[in-house]
Amino acid sequence: MKINIKTQGTLAIYEQIVNQLKNAIVTGQLHAKEALPSIRSLASELEVSVITTKRAYEELEKEGLIYSVAGKGFYVSEYNTDYLREKQLIMLEKRFGEIILDCKRAGLLEEDVVEMTRVLYRENN
Repeated sequence: MKINIKTQGTLAIYEQIVNQLKNAIVTGQLHAKEALPSIRSLASELEVSVITTKRAYEELEKEGLIYSVAGKGFYVSEYNTDYLREKQLIMLEKRFGEIILDCKRAGLLEEDVVEMTRVLYRENN
């Protein structure tokens, strides 16, 4: 699984890692009991600090999506994909709401926002 970090994004780097790992679990790219990269190797691969990847893993562990085995690393937990998907949708709706408010403040019409969304969606496939 490849994690893509956007340094100019609105989300913190650890949040980007968390969101992409959650998405990989929901879509089946990562399976229950599958080993994750070590904190150090992921930090090196992404060219971010160990503290950032540690924070992402701690967040995922706190949510029960991954677990650690002393001396062995982190693994994907057994999970309820419907529940996880619902949480993901709630988070996306919140972010969309914030973006829509920004669009309205910028004077964009609904049609402009819809067209912008279509273009960006196609570009990111």
